[in-house]
Amino acid sequence: MNGAERVVEAKTISAGGSAAGAVLPAGVALCVDLDGTLVKSDTLLDTVLVVARQKPMELVHVPGWIAEGRAAFKQHLTRLVTLDVEHLPYNRPLLEYLRQQYGEGRAIYLATAADRELAERIAAHLGIFAGVLASDGALNLAGGNKLAAFREKFGENFCYIGNAKPDVELLAACVSPMVANPDKALRAGMKRQGTVAAMRFEDRGPKLRSWLKAVRLHQWAKNALLFVPLLLAHQWHLRTFAGAVTAFFSFGMCASATYIINDLLDLEADRKHPRKRNRPFAAGDLSAIAGVEMVCLLMVCAVALALALPVFFNAMPGSSVLARPYAFLAWLAFYTAVTLSYSLYLKRKLLLDVFVLSGLYTVRIMAGSAATGIPMSPWLAGFAVFFFLSLAFVKRFSELESLRERGGSVSNGRGYFVSDLEQLRALGTGAMYAAVVVLSIYINNPETNFLYAHPVRLWMVVPVLLLWLSQVWMLASRGEMHDDPVVFAITDKRSLLLGVLMAAVILWAL
Repeated sequence: MNGAERVVEAKTISAGGSAAGAVLPAGVALCVDLDGTLVKSDTLLDTVLVVARQKPMELVHVPGWIAEGRAAFKQHLTRLVTLDVEHLPYNRPLLEYLRQQYGEGRAIYLATAADRELAERIAAHLGIFAGVLASDGALNLAGGNKLAAFREKFGENFCYIGNAKPDVELLAACVSPMVANPDKALRAGMKRQGTVAAMRFEDRGPKLRSWLKAVRLHQWAKNALLFVPLLLAHQWHLRTFAGAVTAFFSFGMCASATYIINDLLDLEADRKHPRKRNRPFAAGDLSAIAGVEMVCLLMVCAVALALALPVFFNAMPGSSVLARPYAFLAWLAFYTAVTLSYSLYLKRKLLLDVFVLSGLYTVRIMAGSAATGIPMSPWLAGFAVFFFLSLAFVKRFSELESLRERGGSVSNGRGYFVSDLEQLRALGTGAMYAAVVVLSIYINNPETNFLYAHPVRLWMVVPVLLLWLSQVWMLASRGEMHDDPVVFAITDKRSLLLGVLMAAVILWAL
């Protein structure tokens, strides 16, 4: 039986499983790695992201700190911000095993290349470690340095739990080697060394499912707004349709990239949230480095499609012309800049955050206008401003209502208080009715007669729209609304039915 086969046969403990019955020789010190092992994420990257969120100007010092050495770099970052150790994504089956061993009286040591100050805070929080071996600002405790520290303190009488390629040498030298969420490089290295893992602790979601959650494909439903100009202008030609479809995929990839950036910057806040803590990056199912790589890939694809849009548009039969071939690319760049500004700064500004959120919906419609060459109607612009402003207020209202139910009083860094609930309700419902008023005036406008054979039938849209918007606000007031109204709209059966009804009325009016 070769090494690879023996590793596969190692006892595997997954989330929800039990480590009971696992045997480790008496008197053997149990040493556990931190990043990627005890914690599913990389605390160094987590700290960098917290700095980027809280003190972005300090990032200019990073090159100089790196020049001082890895240990000094980690020490500078650790002293700059305080990472929330309570809500880190701990490997649950491994933590259960460590607590079991602690209860049996075994000496457990946290052995990590992370800075000592951070490691000691984590050890103090968990309360199961007899000591900490970590980097100290001068020595980076990784690889050979970590093995030397083990042998100096324990001789050859230690067990080690690791997860990555630098741990191959340590696992080969220890008693009863164990792994947690082992990466491909570690498994290959153990195979070459003939090292047998006594136990494997798995706690991570399926990779494909995690990426699908991270890019938030369901949020691409918002990009259907790109088709609104051509649909309402009734210019359903191959050229305009090709432009809208290309823009849809380009905008979707760009939006997914910005969602990932937002998730990376919001790691700590998401980990404290009852639902958002399950997001792939917050939960440690995807690494921050992989997230940055995916952002780059998505943005390159988005820009490439935006540049190719005029080519696809002109390749289709028809007489439509794009007066400004790269206007869509300009709107894409504007959307990206505003979204990043929102993630870094604007989302923490009272009320301004709501207006930016609603504006990003309207930007999609304007981008659709640029992609198809169809001018945006002032009536559509007026309706969109008030309609999406109401939905943005719903989002903030729902978050505050959820906070109130959890017993909190202050929204995390956003400047809102639970006492603002009634004011937000008033502003949101006011914007809702303003949108319906704009729609009503549009129906009575003489220009509507040129687009619809039976414009009077459009009046049936008004009560249906009022019913949906009123339902949204009623559910939000009861605390039953998803904190994203778009997700609610595409998952709620009644909302989908009302949407189909409105579409049928519009077609009936043509």
